[in-house]
Amino acid sequence: MTAIAAPGALTPERARALFRDGAAAPTTGWSTGYTQVNLVSLPQDWADEFLLFCRRNPTACPVLDVTDPGGHSTPLAPGADLRTDLPRYRVWEHGELVDEPDRVVDRWRPDLVTFLIGCSFTFESALAEAGVPLRHVEQGRNVPMFRTTVECRPAGRLRGPMVVSMRPVPADLVDTAVRATALMPGVHGAPVHTGDPAALGIDALDRPHFGDPVSAAPGDVPVFWGCGVTPQAVLMASRPPFAITHAPGYMFITDARDTDYRIA
Repeated sequence: MTAIAAPGALTPERARALFRDGAAAPTTGWSTGYTQVNLVSLPQDWADEFLLFCRRNPTACPVLDVTDPGGHSTPLAPGADLRTDLPRYRVWEHGELVDEPDRVVDRWRPDLVTFLIGCSFTFESALAEAGVPLRHVEQGRNVPMFRTTVECRPAGRLRGPMVVSMRPVPADLVDTAVRATALMPGVHGAPVHTGDPAALGIDALDRPHFGDPVSAAPGDVPVFWGCGVTPQAVLMASRPPFAITHAPGYMFITDARDTDYRIA
């Protein structure tokens, strides 16, 4: 795709229009100050179990909205279409990834219930305001995400590991990063771990399971937050017959403000 000049200055409506017209890029740094969300669409007979799963695992899966069966709109972005207005989707069958299209109108079903889940891109504005550098944004990369050995609390047929996003943070700013994100529990909140990645079962920070590797600066410490890609790891483990998600890092940009999700 042709590079978009100053994507952070775009309104959410303009960004969604670009994606609807075929633009595709990771959305970190886009539409600065506006809330981004993860998308998971499941058949109605799995929806109650998924909602329970999210309630039992709110750090990884904070739910911001749920549609009616077949619905493809949300009050978080009036007039938007959840089938076309993300830059990239994933289509799953029995836990296997079968397609990564830029729209899913032809795959949409009347029994699909769609969940919009908080995204850590939302709290990046709070980190930036607090003076915490965002290495992946500086380097023009998608944030790195890792499957961990930490098992989520299961719900019915749904089970699987927590996925985390990682940001290198200068050691003297780790406490600042913790405080800034703790005030935003609706979009993952405080980190789940700081320091040794092996404690989460992560072997190598330069080989993320999703997203891109990011170079740390001298004195940086790896900091890990719960991640809304967790449901995709759960799909792989639990193997529902059909599902649609966003592609990791290619989020739905809403009209809500990041500050709407700060508790202070």
